[in-house]
Amino acid sequence: MKRAIIFIATGAYSGYFPVAPGTAGTLVGVILYLFLYRLHPLFYLIIIILLFSLGVWLSGEAEKILNKKDPGYIVIDEIVGFMVTMFLLPEGVWFIIGGFFLFRLLDILKPFQQIERIRGGLGVMLDDIVAGILANLILQSFRLF
Repeated sequence: MKRAIIFIATGAYSGYFPVAPGTAGTLVGVILYLFLYRLHPLFYLIIIILLFSLGVWLSGEAEKILNKKDPGYIVIDEIVGFMVTMFLLPEGVWFIIGGFFLFRLLDILKPFQQIERIRGGLGVMLDDIVAGILANLILQSFRLF
């Protein structure tokens, strides 16, 4: 069970990439998005909610297994954060590229650092969800103008 938890929480071990593991995890999010983007928005949202819920639990368990708070190799938060970034955006390579870079920038800058004070899996997941929401809102505004 521990191996399965670590496998999923680290984005199929992409979080162990030696340089920029969060970026590697986000790339896994891009791949997942490419499989799901044509779904009806309701189903896409349901998948995000399920992945977020699973991510909260998995992140918390992975922290216990690894005995470390929010280690960089847990990247399920980046995967779900990117999925949030792309919610209800039109198809197109430029939105994917823009979403990728904007999400990574906001994830690195962490505009709401107080979220990281939340303990356990919820704290691991929430800062990336907020970064995804902000990236989505910025991309939606570009789309409108």
